[in-house]
Amino acid sequence: MVAFGKKLKDRQIQEWQGYYINYKLMKKKVKQYARQIEVAALERRHVLKDFSRMLDEEIEKIVLFLLEQQGLLASRIAALGEQQEALREQPDISKICELREAYRDVGRDLLKLLFFIEINAIGLRKILKKFDKRFGYKFTNYYVKTRANHPYSQLQQVFKHVGLGAVVGAISRNLSDLQDRQGSYLSIYDEPTLPLQDSVIDSITVAADRLNHSTNFLDFLGQHALIMQQEELPTPSEEQIDDDRYHFMSLLLNLANTFLYMVNTYIIVPTADDYSMSLGAAATVCGIVIGAMAVAQVFSSVYFSAWSNKSYFKPLVFSSIVLFVGNAMYAVAYDFNSIAILILGRLFCGLGSARAVNRRYISDCVPLKIRMQASAGFVSASALGMACGPALAGLLQTNFKIYKLTINQNTLPGWVMSVAWLFYLVWLWISFREPALPSEENDMPQEANAGPTENEELEKGLVQPLLLTSTDNQQDDNDGDQEYDASEEAPEDSRRPANSMRSAYRLLTPSVKVQLLIYFMLKYAMEILLSESSVITTYYFSWSTSKVAIFLACIGLTVLPVNIVVGSYISNMFEDRQILLASEIMVCVGILLSFQVFVAYSVPQYVLSGLIMFVSAEVLEGVNLSLLSRVMSSRLARGTYNGGLLSTEAGTIARVIADATITLAGYLGESKLLNVTLIPSLVICVSSIVATCYTYNSLY
Repeated sequence: MVAFGKKLKDRQIQEWQGYYINYKLMKKKVKQYARQIEVAALERRHVLKDFSRMLDEEIEKIVLFLLEQQGLLASRIAALGEQQEALREQPDISKICELREAYRDVGRDLLKLLFFIEINAIGLRKILKKFDKRFGYKFTNYYVKTRANHPYSQLQQVFKHVGLGAVVGAISRNLSDLQDRQGSYLSIYDEPTLPLQDSVIDSITVAADRLNHSTNFLDFLGQHALIMQQEELPTPSEEQIDDDRYHFMSLLLNLANTFLYMVNTYIIVPTADDYSMSLGAAATVCGIVIGAMAVAQVFSSVYFSAWSNKSYFKPLVFSSIVLFVGNAMYAVAYDFNSIAILILGRLFCGLGSARAVNRRYISDCVPLKIRMQASAGFVSASALGMACGPALAGLLQTNFKIYKLTINQNTLPGWVMSVAWLFYLVWLWISFREPALPSEENDMPQEANAGPTENEELEKGLVQPLLLTSTDNQQDDNDGDQEYDASEEAPEDSRRPANSMRSAYRLLTPSVKVQLLIYFMLKYAMEILLSESSVITTYYFSWSTSKVAIFLACIGLTVLPVNIVVGSYISNMFEDRQILLASEIMVCVGILLSFQVFVAYSVPQYVLSGLIMFVSAEVLEGVNLSLLSRVMSSRLARGTYNGGLLSTEAGTIARVIADATITLAGYLGESKLLNVTLIPSLVICVSSIVATCYTYNSLY
């Protein structure tokens, strides 16, 4: 794997070389501090003070250069504004064209400055992660708390690029005014959705949004896909590889697999308790029946993730066959009067979970320019499947026999899904195209491009690598600075993906562990709410299967509207960590409102508390995964044991434990089921809030 600095070497701006963060020097200092502390030659407090001073100086160097460049850009815009004012008196088409091109030149220089800030922001995050890894994860919390929240914060200048928004607005407005408006007197402020049709402005907007972590609905929704994004910028060759491997129908088949699997997961929820009782088991055994699928998914996620290193088609075929068999077993369990066959059928369904393959295909084979949309499609397919599953169960109200096979509301979900997976298997066999493996692509001759586009020329040479190449630093390399610690800068082993679950776990910092705990908590709370809904509503409100199905379908349908609101508005008004903490508190409120205390349990109380809990958990999931991708090591962004797999395992284990909790609590009686299952949810939720407060300043 190419090192981070090496990867950006072809995009440097030589004349700005001395103003980038001196990442290599700071990395060496971290190593020196580690050695000095080991031999007791230096105290930790002196390390914090000395490294803070060095980091302050580096940030000040960046910020002063940034302010200087902002001033130059502002002066150029002011001068162009005077020329524009003169043209209003005496319009001249040729001079207007020259003026527009001059504004574009300013825009190109602004884009360079935005890339300059972005690379320095990435460098700061990386060196803070490295320092925390060496010294017990203390420094980032201290440094961000004391610097970012200070009224004279220079750190905010780097991470928020304060003031550059005005420059972006000035260029956008003036270029818009110089376009042929066909008699319109509207400005970008009157009608901001009007397209500017200028590639420079589009590039500036994308770069500024990426630096600001600005989101829209698709970005926010796509974060739920657990596809870990690396901070490094892609090279044009990588983008070409993506285009070569991309096949729309294959992507559609992966999304269809995602949708069908979620339908398969939730189609049995409204009837699982009735099915269990019809086979002579208690109603609360539905926890085991529902959770059996998640138990098997804990293991299937690993082998499907590993299998996708070699193929995408074969694991999808295997998944479809296993799910066909599993659903058939679920359906025939009624006529065999066997709870064991019922549970075994659900285990087979879990063994066919190919969600790891679906994510991996999007991550590896979808071009970068549409990867976020594909990720959002993955999440949308999951959300629609979650809503359609219970709704479909509510429609399957019938009772008849075909030969010796009973077709009723309990068995029909199994038969319907068996037929669905059989049709999917045929579609898959006909339409899926296996993408070339990376090793095969490397041997393929690259076609010569007709010539670089304007944007390619603009990106080429934009950013300076973090590993500076000045004479002094070259001398440092010659003096033997070739040792590497176990971090992302080593050229070989330490740049490779984790090769086992244990090595992946060793890469987790406390901030990452807290984010995984939060993910565990929200999945646990949601599973308790959904899986026991049929038992709870039957016991307290005597709801029919159709009413339970409608309730679950309505809850599932809130996913997309909630993400529209949060992704388009709330996430741009507040920091992710603020939304994270607020969402955790709201989940806790929903859990507290769900308890039955003294008074009779009512439908409004149940529906309101469930809605608060579910919606808050959905909001929490998006910001949780966004923060997780930022604080997680880049080594966990690829390979079999990646961050997405770790998150999936955390969520799946949470579902398994939640379903087991429901079954165990059932032995105490249905009257105590609600409160007994909510107590662990409350304890885990409060623990996650405390842990978030402890690591709050490291979530930057």
